[in-house]
Amino acid sequence: MPKIELKNVYKIFGEDPQSVLPLLQEGATKEEILEEKDHTVGLDNVSLSIEEGETFVCMGLSGSGKSTLIRHINRLIDPTKGEVLVDGVNVLQFSEDELLELRRNEMSMVFQRFGLFPHKTVMENVAYGLEVQGKPLEDRNSIAEDQIKAVGLNGFEHQYPSQLSGGMQQRVGLARALATDPGILLMDEAFSALDPLIRSDMQTQLLDLQSKLHKTIVFITHDLDESLKLGDHIGILHGGKLVQVGKPEEIIMNPADDYVAAFVKDVNRAKVLRAKTIMQSPETYTTKNKNSGKTLKVHENNFIEEFLPQVLEKRVVVEVIDKDGNTSGFITEKDLAQSLLTKN
Repeated sequence: MPKIELKNVYKIFGEDPQSVLPLLQEGATKEEILEEKDHTVGLDNVSLSIEEGETFVCMGLSGSGKSTLIRHINRLIDPTKGEVLVDGVNVLQFSEDELLELRRNEMSMVFQRFGLFPHKTVMENVAYGLEVQGKPLEDRNSIAEDQIKAVGLNGFEHQYPSQLSGGMQQRVGLARALATDPGILLMDEAFSALDPLIRSDMQTQLLDLQSKLHKTIVFITHDLDESLKLGDHIGILHGGKLVQVGKPEEIIMNPADDYVAAFVKDVNRAKVLRAKTIMQSPETYTTKNKNSGKTLKVHENNFIEEFLPQVLEKRVVVEVIDKDGNTSGFITEKDLAQSLLTKN
């Protein structure tokens, strides 16, 4: 069962969205509905499944529907039509008390603009969700201390947000979201306001935390490099439509349409593609190559950029091995060259 599932979700903003919905279902575009009916299409028949423990990145340009989508999961926004399921349960049927319980205990959200209380210390900000849950002060402080250390802010517990840099403030926001130990973490453009170096550091820190915590993360961004770095799966939105969902290497190698192709055309593929993505099977390689020559052994999940220089310099064949050390395939110079070509 998926952890999160959206089924045929439509969202139309305006005075009478139900009257406009049939037009959208019949194929009218977002632009046509805005011009003719003065309504704005947020989501157009979006369906997706997010598995427990994965990082799902939703990306697209401004106005594509990214933030609208993520706000449906915790019902900050209700759909015009469709279903939103968490652990197989339709949250649209929740009472106010059930919805409040879901937000308090099962989900946390990290916003682009931090959303910290300026009159509270780092410790108090991080512990706020625990306070709402009614946990005793001693327990709140103990958990908050652990999360502050986890995001690298130990020593700053008694500082106020105004005394911290933007990157440090975002670390506080992340620690606060993690303190309640939610199963689902919603991150809406969480790193977009940060300087490039700080942003890269936060991305790496999130990856490190996720490798230990295995949360279900829905991450919104307009930055392709960020989505490729963080996402187990990526969903690309255009005009409210979900035009493609796939693993990073699938998005790069097989863009669904011209819009996605334009997004990915300048990507350094060596940083995205893994050895197992482009390898030949042992049988195919052996049939084609009687004299294999020297080989370089790499793990099947290694990125091409990690071994590409050695292949180009030493003219070796790459032997791809699995987690048990068994040969799962081979990569030649020709395979590498073909995989790195940018499709038009």
